[in-house]
Amino acid sequence: MFLELIGTIFAGFAFAGVVMVLNKLTGGRLPRWAAPVAAGTGMIAMTIASEYSWYDRTRDTLPEELSVVQEVESRAFYRPWTYAMPFVDRFAAIDTVSVRTNNDVPDQRLVDLYFFGRWAPVSKMPVAVNCADNSRANLADGAEFGDDGRLLNASWIKVDANDPVVEATCGV
Repeated sequence: MFLELIGTIFAGFAFAGVVMVLNKLTGGRLPRWAAPVAAGTGMIAMTIASEYSWYDRTRDTLPEELSVVQEVESRAFYRPWTYAMPFVDRFAAIDTVSVRTNNDVPDQRLVDLYFFGRWAPVSKMPVAVNCADNSRANLADGAEFGDDGRLLNASWIKVDANDPVVEATCGV
């Protein structure tokens, strides 16, 4: 966040500097307000470019073991351009290496689901996936397992067969 602030400030100085050089080359024919407007435009452009490039930059730095399963696009009335071109400000990924199975219950798998958000810390939640029933259960509050290895107190959520978490977990 601090580096983006520094980058935004430098973009403002750079845009204002270009206008000041152009003003010098034209013999002072540009209006006095051109440099501050250019600085503001540069800062806004840098901020927008940073918002739109955050997801790609973050995704490209993830290890190969993390597979992105869901993206959340942002649209806001105070950023009207996001209705034409929304940007991803949150996404979820599973750790394909963390998929665990139990020989007694081969259709159920445990996986770690990571949540990434712009200006938010990464959070992790264990998820149980039943490949046979196309269902999953969030295990954020802990879980109890029976003697046979089945989950006892999980709240299973029935999902479509093409649910990205189920597909990524059961396809491993």
